[in-house]
Amino acid sequence: MKWLKCHSVIFLLCTSSSLIAQSNVSRFLKPSDSLNVPRRNTVVITEASLATITLIGLDQLWYADYPRSKFKTIDDGEEWLQMDKLGHVFSSYQLGRIGAQTLNWAGVSKQDQLLYGSTLGLGFLTAVEVMDGFSEEWGFSWTDMLANTFGTGLYVGQELLWQEQRVVLKYSFHRTQFAQERPDQLGNGLFEEILKDYNGQTYWLSANIKSFIKSEKIPNWLNLAFGYGAEGMLTGNANDDFVQNENRVRQYYLSLDIDLSKIRTNSRFLKTIFDVFNFIKVPFPAIELNSKGRVKLHYFYF
Repeated sequence: MKWLKCHSVIFLLCTSSSLIAQSNVSRFLKPSDSLNVPRRNTVVITEASLATITLIGLDQLWYADYPRSKFKTIDDGEEWLQMDKLGHVFSSYQLGRIGAQTLNWAGVSKQDQLLYGSTLGLGFLTAVEVMDGFSEEWGFSWTDMLANTFGTGLYVGQELLWQEQRVVLKYSFHRTQFAQERPDQLGNGLFEEILKDYNGQTYWLSANIKSFIKSEKIPNWLNLAFGYGAEGMLTGNANDDFVQNENRVRQYYLSLDIDLSKIRTNSRFLKTIFDVFNFIKVPFPAIELNSKGRVKLHYFYF
């Protein structure tokens, strides 16, 4: 469950960036047109402090419960039907988005936003991966690092190519019965299950339709979303020594979505809220195709 640590940080930093931006003064909420040194210093100090506190907390509260070891690497690319790898892609992308947007709020140049802001996720997750490398329980995973790099690259690449995020990584969750079978592994209660139960998680590539098809008939906020999920997993590996995972299946989804950041509003407060929560896939009907060739229609998919 290495990715659980990264997933928790996403929620923490999303909330923190919201607190930075949510002021009663509309002028404060508006991104600066030029470099605002006090704002930049606030962003840098806040993010550095949060990262340091989080890493120290992980070391004392998480890794302290497991024996230390010499630095080692592991090959975990086949675990959890790659759901944990998509979690790393998502985490790196979203942390990079937060880093770039907060620097944009401070009036930092676009080049520095990409250089120092969008790499926030990659830097933080690399530090976590190194800590995993010195833990007997886990190990440094090159596939995790590849996923982290891809998430950062997805954000940076779009900014360089289009100067906007036409394709956004999103997340959705629904509860499953598998957590009840292994609550120690998959979570005990809704909050833990959101973080731990890969069976209920879906990751989405949400593409803004109007960004690719220039038509006045298409709303600015309408997206087409492609999702990936999996279920039937009680452990990371299909042939676990203690639990048999015989019904593991991959799931592919097609659905619609809403890009909250493209909803037009004169309220700077609402725009901030929309930007902060744009990592959540809006529930819509969806078509599912699984790896066993079965097709299913969901009238309202979370």
